[in-house]
Amino acid sequence: MYSLTVADHVMIAHSFKGEAFGPAQRVHGATFVVEAEFRAPALDNANLLVDIAAARVELRRTLDSFDYDNLDNLPQFAGQNTSTEFLCFHVHGLLCAALAQGKLGEGGKAVQSVKVLLRESPLAWASYDAPLRKAATA
Repeated sequence: MYSLTVADHVMIAHSFKGEAFGPAQRVHGATFVVEAEFRAPALDNANLLVDIAAARVELRRTLDSFDYDNLDNLPQFAGQNTSTEFLCFHVHGLLCAALAQGKLGEGGKAVQSVKVLLRESPLAWASYDAPLRKAATA
């Protein structure tokens, strides 16, 4: 299996609901390093897995939809605790949709799975790793 990973970062504010979150129930900020890994069993005719420039653009476009925002105020996150794990799932869905729309080049047609990893710090991170979602609606 081939893999290609691109990375970027996103800055957000949010709060959590529930006693389990302690002081994180108050609005706080986070800066995440975001990695998106695309996997396929074969390369395209140009020996590419996906167009790396297009992958970087799509990751940036995905993150721009909530970068420098308070997630508590965005309709796509209404009623959700926007945990690191949940955000991995959300980004995964948007990248799967970009793949389905052909936005990552010819090689993107062979991609079978995507892993999205968000790093909260050098000591803590979460990821969501799954096959492509057909009706990607995160």
